[in-house]
Amino acid sequence: MGKYDGKTAVITGGTSGLGLATAELLLDAGARVMVTGHTSATLDAARESLSAGASGAGVSGAGASRGEAIVVESDATSLPDIDALADRVKSEFGSFDLLFVNAGVTRFAPFEEMPEAAYDEVFAVNARGPYFSVQRLAPLMAAGSGVVLTTSVANVKGLPMVSAYAASKAALRSMTRSLARELLPRGIRVNAVSPGPIDTGILRKVLSPEAASATEAEMRENNPMKRFGRPEEIARAVAFLAFDATFTTGAELAVDGGASQL
Repeated sequence: MGKYDGKTAVITGGTSGLGLATAELLLDAGARVMVTGHTSATLDAARESLSAGASGAGVSGAGASRGEAIVVESDATSLPDIDALADRVKSEFGSFDLLFVNAGVTRFAPFEEMPEAAYDEVFAVNARGPYFSVQRLAPLMAAGSGVVLTTSVANVKGLPMVSAYAASKAALRSMTRSLARELLPRGIRVNAVSPGPIDTGILRKVLSPEAASATEAEMRENNPMKRFGRPEEIARAVAFLAFDATFTTGAELAVDGGASQL
């Protein structure tokens, strides 16, 4: 049997990066997982990746079978989409055990040059979307289940070029505590995972090759462990908070090579 046989999970922003790595870990251990994404490219890539995993590395331990993956298009900033997602979750799972609220965006700009539209987008995706995702989906969660929100080391560090992003993640950290308190009567725990520099390729997508290489080198040098984290290291932390940390709620687990602690 797989470690997560019989468990069900919903991962927003689950078609790439940290969300996809978490989906793979849970599927390999027998869980049924629904992942959401917004762009055709990431949706198609996730379907291919998750189905390839099902026919390839489909066994996790002796006798364990890989779980089922469901890939759903859903805009994390759209309340109608969030409501439709809740309907789909109810139809597919009834109740479920883990909500990993991972959809997010990063926008790099000096404070003086941050466009209003980019600021609004960051808060819509990183703060407003998670708030209403939990609001709409928590009623479907089983007693003893867990919500995990993705914050960031940026919410406690004074980092340049990411002032709006850092503020949105600080809002999410505060939300973790508030929602943890309010969902206690339902038996739902709410915690956050706080990544530091993780090798998801995001810098190479949003910066020029030269700027990305320079930024990556600087981040490695400034990290106490002198390296980037791996997506699977975040995935293991999410699974721990969701299923093993049964006496923990309102907390933030830093997975950052010591960047926010040392």
